Amino acid sequence: MITTELKPRARLPEWLRLKLPTSHTFAQTRSLLDELKLHTVCESAKCPNHWECWSKGTATFMIAGNRCTRACGFCAVTTAKPLALEADEPARVAEATRRMRLRHVVITAVARDDLQDGGAEHFSRTIEAVRAANPGIVIEVLVPDFLDRDASIETVLSANPHIFNHNLETVRRLTPSVRSRATYDRSLNVLGKVKARRGDGVYTKSGLMLGLGETGEELFTAMEDLRRVGCDILTLGQYLQPTRAHLPVVEFVSPEKFAEYGKVAERMGFEHVASGPMVRSSYHADEFHLPATRQSS
Repeated sequence: MITTELKPRARLPEWLRLKLPTSHTFAQTRSLLDELKLHTVCESAKCPNHWECWSKGTATFMIAGNRCTRACGFCAVTTAKPLALEADEPARVAEATRRMRLRHVVITAVARDDLQDGGAEHFSRTIEAVRAANPGIVIEVLVPDFLDRDASIETVLSANPHIFNHNLETVRRLTPSVRSRATYDRSLNVLGKVKARRGDGVYTKSGLMLGLGETGEELFTAMEDLRRVGCDILTLGQYLQPTRAHLPVVEFVSPEKFAEYGKVAERMGFEHVASGPMVRSSYHADEFHLPATRQSS
């Protein structure tokens, strides 16, 4: 039997050491999620920000179970044969958003390559349930690539989310070693199709993790590729190794470098940019304010 020695994780720099907040709201959020039997990417992906988000009464809901059909080298979500979809899950998510009085909700999902539509119809039903329970709420979806199936993309768009987020995750050169089954060009195709079909009727969004060994030039090329397919919103954050079995951190990018990259992205024409060590796809997502004319759709 071949064994692989697990290397110790690199020591975090000062700017990544967080103080855990103490808040009654955190316990309330935890209790609500338990009561409604809901998964969050905050827990399943071991997001370092979940203490802060839950203390503020926010969470990113992860639908379609907590077992993923892919095994990306950066992600802590369990890879296993998924369970059947739960028909009442959309209603449970809607109830949680109602009780939490959210003004902006992020709905994501594991990759469900076992399903013909990749879980697109489940996304659509959840969007519709959330909107019915929360008139005026801004709905953001963070979706897998659906294997670039046109029908699946259109199914999600038919429910009219305000923001369609799909992460490019890393630069072209590193994609094969970082992402499972996903490809760089397929992700760009998905974002491009959404913008081509809906234009200004939906905001497209994507995110990149830094510190995996990419160069500045490669990062700028990835950002330019995203702008080429009409991506409106960009997030840049530090990759953190969730366990020793995952990809190691090659570099801890300084806050100053993140600020520099954010300015470059703004000059490229992104409508909104969030760039910083602790930035994640849905972290402070509500800081992007939709024009009033777009919120009623």
